[in-house]
Amino acid sequence: MWDYTEKVKSYFENPQNIGEVENPDGVGEVGSLACGDALKLTFKLDEDKRIKEAKFQTFGCASAIASSSALTELIKGKTLEEAAKVTNKDIADFLGGLPKEKMHCSVLGEQALTAAIANYRGQIIPKMEEGEIVCECFGVTDKEIERVIRQNSLKTREEITNYTKAGGGCESCHDKIEAILSRILKEEKKPEDIKAEPSPRRLTNVQKMKLIEETLEREIKPALKADGGDIELIDIEGNKVLVALRGACSSCRAAEVTLKDYVEIKFKEFVSPEITVEEVKI
Repeated sequence: MWDYTEKVKSYFENPQNIGEVENPDGVGEVGSLACGDALKLTFKLDEDKRIKEAKFQTFGCASAIASSSALTELIKGKTLEEAAKVTNKDIADFLGGLPKEKMHCSVLGEQALTAAIANYRGQIIPKMEEGEIVCECFGVTDKEIERVIRQNSLKTREEITNYTKAGGGCESCHDKIEAILSRILKEEKKPEDIKAEPSPRRLTNVQKMKLIEETLEREIKPALKADGGDIELIDIEGNKVLVALRGACSSCRAAEVTLKDYVEIKFKEFVSPEITVEEVKI
């Protein structure tokens, strides 16, 4: 049983602004019935270009209904510029919080608002954020995962699943999600944290080669084989590791993401921060 706040219960049991605005100025439709969540948001502006009416239609759980209803309340009376600043965190905060496993409902609301405003402005909004699909089960891209991590200061893969559903299906994309998360966390380290890190250890060529081979066998190959792929060490040129992707990895659309955001990061972690990885087609 989910631990809902009283406000979530109230907005679920007595949702505000259900339905569809007649002759709307903006329409935003996001989600998918196949994935279990779908939301349609419509709004109408007054003569001062403020949102005077906003309604929603949704297919989803109590959190989806409450989040959608809260969204319409939050944006009414705002200009489009003001409404565009409403985030999924604002929706969750308005409701007094959401169960961590249901945060994706608030994200869906933010996406619907973005789509509706774009529709009013005559902009074409793709069904998903541009980028490589990481989670095939729910159609979540690397760009969407990156945005949610940065916007909500996420620290774990489980949190990413809660906010996007990515990794909540067959789980085969867990390693790719972890790689994206690891890269972003490193990018966002504070200067004082970076200074506190010890200097990279100096390795002999023999030591470096041994560590690369060990990391490949222990950390990288098992994860790739779990997804039907594999990787082969071709050569080592200084700090450059040349590899060839095999099996499913060789034809995967997210191969570059796997190579840079997973393989290279593992080598940097277990061998040296100076390591780079390049794919060789042979």
